[in-house]
Amino acid sequence: MDPHVTHSSAAPGNGPEPTPEDRPARLAVGVVGAGRVGTALGAALSRAGHRVIAATAVSERSRSRVAERLPGADIAAPPDVVAAADLVLLTVPDDELPELASGLVTAGVAVTGKLVLHTSGRYGAAILDPLTRAGALPLALHPVMTFTGRPDDVNRLAGISFGVTSPEPLRPVAEALVVEMGGEPVWITEEMRPLYHAALAGGANHLVTLVVESMNLLRTAGVAEPGRMLGPLLGAALDNGLRLGIDGLTGPVARGDAGTVSDHVGELAKVSPESRRAYIALARLTADRALAAGMLKPEDAERLLEALAD
Repeated sequence: MDPHVTHSSAAPGNGPEPTPEDRPARLAVGVVGAGRVGTALGAALSRAGHRVIAATAVSERSRSRVAERLPGADIAAPPDVVAAADLVLLTVPDDELPELASGLVTAGVAVTGKLVLHTSGRYGAAILDPLTRAGALPLALHPVMTFTGRPDDVNRLAGISFGVTSPEPLRPVAEALVVEMGGEPVWITEEMRPLYHAALAGGANHLVTLVVESMNLLRTAGVAEPGRMLGPLLGAALDNGLRLGIDGLTGPVARGDAGTVSDHVGELAKVSPESRRAYIALARLTADRALAAGMLKPEDAERLLEALAD
């Protein structure tokens, strides 16, 4: 069985394109943790021609997800799911992953020769060491996307990056699976996995917090539809940051406008001490980056830091 075979395996002009069910190298897939991510990846692998044959599902919601996204998959306990599969998805919360990996070995589940992957951004392949020592083939494939549980989650996989970590001999297999699911593999070394995840969480999660806090402050200022006001501005700012890096920075910190920044800090102190602290921390970081990039003169940076003093 060759996991490298993908949709492009059939040569054009040699007859009709095979359906997923007719394609070679199909893997029997088991999903341990039928949440938003596990069912989305399982559905994507089904589209690629693999067969999701079993999944764990305890809650009524997770059972509904299995029925909707993974039709034909049996509901089973984790050891039974692993035993039945060639490719096992361990799509459980990060904190549960170490215990799950060791628990499967303790339970005596045969894993020799099985591909076992997890989707945690925090961990690399080493977290699966108990399974690896028992003969499993470990992969860490982290989809860089948020999943809401809505039907369009599977479509969100198209074109996104996956952080890939595995033993070097398994790298082609890991990358082939990502491509089959419609993603783009990006190699992350084991030791850089925590920093990689911190960068993603800091960007995506804190962005939501900043947007929500901005909307709350605008409501306090009397703006009836803050989302409508912020949408074009934040969309342009995100585009500038992604395309131009620090050169896309605008605003009072980039201009060295210490007076305006001081007024901001004073106003925020009146309505939201938490926002004031966040504003100060981010403004200091912004000033440091602008100074290093040559956008901000040292004397302007000094005045800004005085305005941002606690």
